Amino acid sequence: MFNSRLRSLIRKEFIQITRDARTLILVLVIPVMQLLLLGYAATNDVRNIPLAVFDQDRGSAARALLDAYRAADYFRLAYDVDSEADLRTLIDNGDARAGLIIPPDYSATIQGGGSAQVIFVLDGSDPTVASTALNASILIGQAHATQVMQSRLERSGLSAAFTPPVEVRTSVWYNPDLISAHFMIPGVIGMILYALTSILTATAIVRERERGTIEQLIVTPIRPWELVVGKLLPYVVLAFLNVLEVLALGHWWFGVPIRGDIWLILAMSGLFLLSSLGTGLFASTIANTQQEAMLSVWMMLLPSIFLAGFFFPLEAMPKVLQWISYIFPLRYYLAIIRSLMLKGVGLAAVQSEVLALAAFGIIIMTAAALRFRKRLD
Repeated sequence: MFNSRLRSLIRKEFIQITRDARTLILVLVIPVMQLLLLGYAATNDVRNIPLAVFDQDRGSAARALLDAYRAADYFRLAYDVDSEADLRTLIDNGDARAGLIIPPDYSATIQGGGSAQVIFVLDGSDPTVASTALNASILIGQAHATQVMQSRLERSGLSAAFTPPVEVRTSVWYNPDLISAHFMIPGVIGMILYALTSILTATAIVRERERGTIEQLIVTPIRPWELVVGKLLPYVVLAFLNVLEVLALGHWWFGVPIRGDIWLILAMSGLFLLSSLGTGLFASTIANTQQEAMLSVWMMLLPSIFLAGFFFPLEAMPKVLQWISYIFPLRYYLAIIRSLMLKGVGLAAVQSEVLALAAFGIIIMTAAALRFRKRLD
């Protein structure tokens, strides 16, 4: 399949990779670190929010309300204070993220058939935690109010007549436990493919130019396309090893499902490699040093990570940024890999993303290869 010149160049590149400790660390260690970091730390799962309680009632109805908060997985009743000032101090210091103030006549009002008010205060400095805590507190209050109303009707013998006018039954598909890692880890594959392959490709070619060895290759009978393939192919192999590494660790360690066809996942990853390898090849043509090559890649990579839906949902972005996101191949790959892994869909369900990804890959790789050949001339 490969002639002797191309085989020699590929073998030379693999030897350089194994001898370069920095490259080996990037290839073997960084994917695992990214997986663990994003799998555990980068999560939107808000649980066990420390709650300070100022209970001025201490009655049975107040205890029932606190039991409702305690039963929910969102709050941890961490502090029982004796004054509103103590509650404020705990929130100011960051020891508590929310507070619940129960008035002195709460139990008497509830048991007397009246309507009582409690105060839920919240630290809004972190909007992610605050919005989750606020919604959870509202739902807990509504559910508890329904239970109180039901018990009142039972005591009056009217419980059979009490039927909620609307009942919403929810069903969560694909990620029923709403685990953030199941959403993040498929994206890690895209980030690793994009970052590592483009950085390694760019620095490998620039390193040859710094050492003067690329000029030696040019004067040999090797053709320009053989030089491109010989430099890129080893990193294609390493990229697929990284994909398999992240898939295995994500599945067995974090329990991320792989519902789609594994061969289709690998095929789509290979299609995305056209864009990432092309980015690295293009960066190598505009950089004179390895540092410049890495900086060039990161200048292309960072906007893609933030605007492709890796960290933030595309729907939450302003319309202008949503339009800009269409120029980044990572956007399409993330949509594909998440659909394949989490939903288990086939190629037909993501065909528009596949066509866009293929178009971007061909354009980027062709432009980079032409510029690389011109740089050689």
